Amino acid sequence: MWNNLAAKLFGSRNDRLIKQYSKRVQQINALEAEYEKLDDEALKAKTQAFRERLANNESLDSLLPEAFAVVREASKRVLGLRHYDVQLIGGMVLHEGKIAEMRTGEGKTLVATLAIYLNALTGKGVHLVTVNDYLARRDGEELGVLYRFLGLTTGIIVSGMDAQAKQEAYRADVTYGTNNEFGFDYLRTNMALSSEERLQRQLNFAIVDEVDSILIDEARTPLIISGAADVDTDLYRRLEKIVPKLTKQEEEDGPGDFSIDEKNKQIGLTETGHDHVEQLLRENGLLEEGQSLYNPQNISLFHILNACLRAHHLYHKDVDYIVRDDEVIIVDEFTGRTMEGRRWSDGLHQAIEVKEKVTLKRESQTLASITYQNFFRMYDKLAGMTGTADTEAFEFQDIYGLETVVIPTNKPIVRIDYTDRIFLNQAGKYDAIVEEVSQCQQHGQPVLLGTASIETSELVSDLLNKAGITHNVLNAKQHAREADIIAQAGRPGVITIATNMAGRGTDIVLGGNLRSELLALGGDASEEEKAKVQAAWQERHEQVKKAGGLHVIGAERHESRRIDNQLRGRSGRQGDPGSSRFYVALDDNLVRIFAGERMANIMQRFGMGDSEALESKMVSRQIEGAQRKVEAHNFDARKNLLEYDDVANEQRKVIYQQRSEIMDAESITEML
Repeated sequence: MWNNLAAKLFGSRNDRLIKQYSKRVQQINALEAEYEKLDDEALKAKTQAFRERLANNESLDSLLPEAFAVVREASKRVLGLRHYDVQLIGGMVLHEGKIAEMRTGEGKTLVATLAIYLNALTGKGVHLVTVNDYLARRDGEELGVLYRFLGLTTGIIVSGMDAQAKQEAYRADVTYGTNNEFGFDYLRTNMALSSEERLQRQLNFAIVDEVDSILIDEARTPLIISGAADVDTDLYRRLEKIVPKLTKQEEEDGPGDFSIDEKNKQIGLTETGHDHVEQLLRENGLLEEGQSLYNPQNISLFHILNACLRAHHLYHKDVDYIVRDDEVIIVDEFTGRTMEGRRWSDGLHQAIEVKEKVTLKRESQTLASITYQNFFRMYDKLAGMTGTADTEAFEFQDIYGLETVVIPTNKPIVRIDYTDRIFLNQAGKYDAIVEEVSQCQQHGQPVLLGTASIETSELVSDLLNKAGITHNVLNAKQHAREADIIAQAGRPGVITIATNMAGRGTDIVLGGNLRSELLALGGDASEEEKAKVQAAWQERHEQVKKAGGLHVIGAERHESRRIDNQLRGRSGRQGDPGSSRFYVALDDNLVRIFAGERMANIMQRFGMGDSEALESKMVSRQIEGAQRKVEAHNFDARKNLLEYDDVANEQRKVIYQQRSEIMDAESITEML
């Protein structure tokens, strides 16, 4: 109560921070007219002047107004883009080692250039961390022009590069790359056999784009460099045949061989199941008479059987993974993208390979590993950007010591977020979704229909096909067409079904993407042709605005409110009109597992039929309560993992330090 009263009287901490930053914005703006008069050479010379001042013990903070003004002026000349005042505030937040939450379309990529330039003046290197190779290469190339104009060197790290090219990229003032490559290169650097083989230098300052994806969603995924383990792969095939003979326990203390914990994605054998499994193992010549499954020499049998049970009952094709080119490829549950090269541990990946009848690869053993949590905490200074961090602000502060600052939008958000529509079952829900999509298409409003899995996206696509509604599908199977599908998604009446992969790094422009249309004309297009394309786009743009802008439909609630907010955030960019609505059914996984009974009682009280929808803020709050439960559960799991890894991390740091000292020493006699 006191906190609410204090916020009303004095403003929230976020409000007070924005006011402080706004004073410095005025200082930067006051320099604009002066810097506009400088010629290119004089503007470039500022970089060397700043470095000399730093060498004379001046601080980065004191240079900030001038440095930001230089970047703004250089950006106007080189990129044709001028930083808004709110983008200057975002740059200050990043420089201070905080997280800048900025809405979709507010230009996070350009914001980063301010803090990158200022911190790169030290010569210690700045890393800009992105979620995939495409973004690393795109941003590194597009913004590299700006940095080079100002006299900074740039490098780009992507998968498949040789060691020499990586060393050169890491020596640059500014290095763009993915979280995977930066993390794995840290391990490779510390596995080097000589100082000449090291890839990275000191971990100075990192700005993490889509920081919530990398530091929260990926936090439980350890980075592992592995070698082949000595495990008999044939055991997977033999034990997989036993799984169909085991029955699931439907209720507590009921009959069955195994029970499933859907919340934790775990499976456990019951007492009768344990006896039944031992009997089946003996029949198949895998367990000697008189021996137990839990004897030390039989641990690998139990380990593989558990993996096979999980593969069959908890991991589903086109939801958790896809099968392509004789390979099982993981689908990231948060981004909807495939994760080539990643494999589940503890024999799970091998068990799924056997289940899907693809080539079985050997189980691996860990040679070096680290979690993202501990890797990124090793940077001297860390900052991040995202469109949705506020729901996870406590975790960022608690785990990483990172404060979240919500940056005001350049233009007010006018998007309308409608109350959820709730149905008794999925059949009624999908019928209503098809009806709403049809209505939007008829009056020329584009729709982005978000789903949580490939399976659901294909189910909805089939329903729209049956209704004769033309549409595009964007999921991990169609990732090659992503840029083209997104470029068209804002056109009048265009319907786009997408998994979570449309939630990040994508900007849906009302009327379609003008930039991609102009690029498609080619470099030799006449001004008349360009003007014609621009005029056609402007007409479509106005048509879509009149129709209500982009309408976002969520076919289900995700486990994380943050992912739902990302989907909503595709609409209403830069002050554009737009709307959003989520559809929920009682048999959706989230509701069934975490709020099933309570929700069913509420719906029965209202006397709902299958095709009837309930729109109630009270019920929507119940669903958000279920999401909070999942978020809290996942936070606890990440924190527990970190506590375990912290112990290993201290040992890892000591050993890596000793290796480094031995490699650098002229003689190791004194160290022995």
